[in-house]
Amino acid sequence: MAPTDHRVQVPPNCDLTLGMVCIDKSEPGRTVWRMTADERFANPVGIVQGGFVAAFADSTMGAASVTWARERKVFSANAELKISFLKPARVGSVLTCTAWVLSGGTRAAFVEAEVVDDDGRLVAKATSTYLLTPRDE
Repeated sequence: MAPTDHRVQVPPNCDLTLGMVCIDKSEPGRTVWRMTADERFANPVGIVQGGFVAAFADSTMGAASVTWARERKVFSANAELKISFLKPARVGSVLTCTAWVLSGGTRAAFVEAEVVDDDGRLVAKATSTYLLTPRDE
């Protein structure tokens, strides 16, 4: 059996699959990302299936938790996620997710996110807890 490669790929495959692009990470603990609501993510009624919106929020919140702990060099793993879908995400729209760390310590970060569409409508609101594990360089 081949040894496991523990290097981190940036951006990760999940973000590449969603077409996510980071547009702001200038403030520790806050990140802003964009993605196009591609037709590949549509459910049978023609709107973006909620799991894709949740994955978008999860990746954005995870990135916020890493920027918040940046001087410590950590892996961030989602321990739980709550998301409320407030409006349908229309196929073809450009979604923007802003996430920020509300509170945290050495082992966990509590993060919140909002997803809006290109008309400024609040599509979803999410909260999550991320477990922070030190990583070796």
